[in-house]
Amino acid sequence: MAGSGTAHLRTDADDVVLTVEHLVVEFPTGRNRVVHAVSDLSFDLLDGETLGLVGESGCGKSTTVKAVVQLPPPTAGVVRFEGHDLTSLRGEELRRVRPDIQLIFQDPISSLNPRRRVHDIVREGLQIWDRTDDAEARVDEVLRAVGLDADAARTRRAHEYSGGQCQRISIARALVLDPRIVICDEPVSALDVSVQAQILNLLEDMKARYGLSLLFISHDLAVVKNISDRVAVMYLGKLCEIGDGDLLYDNPSHPYTRVLLDAVPDPDRDDLGDPTVETGNDLPSPIEPPSGCRFRTRCPRAQAVCVDLEPAVAQVGDGDHWVACHFPLA
Repeated sequence: MAGSGTAHLRTDADDVVLTVEHLVVEFPTGRNRVVHAVSDLSFDLLDGETLGLVGESGCGKSTTVKAVVQLPPPTAGVVRFEGHDLTSLRGEELRRVRPDIQLIFQDPISSLNPRRRVHDIVREGLQIWDRTDDAEARVDEVLRAVGLDADAARTRRAHEYSGGQCQRISIARALVLDPRIVICDEPVSALDVSVQAQILNLLEDMKARYGLSLLFISHDLAVVKNISDRVAVMYLGKLCEIGDGDLLYDNPSHPYTRVLLDAVPDPDRDDLGDPTVETGNDLPSPIEPPSGCRFRTRCPRAQAVCVDLEPAVAQVGDGDHWVACHFPLA
């Protein structure tokens, strides 16, 4: 079931680089109707950590990360980066923070200008910020770090590269400004499976080499499992479950998380999933989300309390594992 709360935030940790509290993103659609894309969502990110944000299409993952970088600003809530409230910054103050939070987009080919030379694409951020003293060396460094020929990048244009190579270019473009956080919005979903593994390994290498924190967005739990230290599961703009990746995968407490895990192909599994958590009905509209728990219309464990009362995030066991559900799985 999907709910809200901040009990899972690590307020005592000294190395928190990003904190999102009570994030709300709504879009007017005319006739006094509103799309409730993200509703009272909270999470945090530690220095050097990878947080995986997962959920089916339309749950609000991409909207969440765009609101983090204030593109556009959220309807309500607070986004703190290294102690600074980004939602209160405007103009030049906000602009100066953005090099520290870079994005890698879902479609690597369409996110690059096909007519520009790759070296110029990667160098552009340095030119914008007038960091041109050692720009050539810096661009060559990051291009080689992501496995590309820096000399060839001076003459070849983006359209001459494959999808996997274009994603490497996108990663180099994000790294050239030496960010603290890199947001990866479905960075491998448009790539072949063999190339996906290469890009995931590359992201891990770059994280260790440059001391990055990653916010990794995906609808594929199998992909997220390979790269994330912590995982947050979203449903219809709400948080369902969050915590240590191994705990969440080995012992999911939320019915929706179990459904997502059962959908991951596993040749070693000889069952068809747990029938007690199979969903029914179509995904509700974010314009008129269900009252109480938003997952209740598809959850076979739902009872009367789920209609009226939204569940709050509560700890599962003694570890870093939190769930928002009135009737979590044992």
